[in-house]
Amino acid sequence: MVSRHLTVVTYTGRRSGRTFSTPVAFRRVADTVTISVQFPDAKKWWRNFLDEGGPISLHLDGIDRTGHAVATRDEAGRVTVTVRLDG
Repeated sequence: MVSRHLTVVTYTGRRSGRTFSTPVAFRRVADTVTISVQFPDAKKWWRNFLDEGGPISLHLDGIDRTGHAVATRDEAGRVTVTVRLDG
């Protein structure tokens, strides 16, 4: 991607079993990537990572990195997906 703060996430849908890719804005600190989902009620991809979360792939620094993503929704309705990158 062109920006240092944009990436493409790739994941497998829990219900469909299909693979999806979508561009997202992110912040990274060491091996933790944080994605603040804008207009979460209009999007569905993050729901694959509710509860215990699931595997995800992100294209970072020119390579694909894997990790485990967990989505949380706060009392104001904001959704954050936190990804712990694999070693």
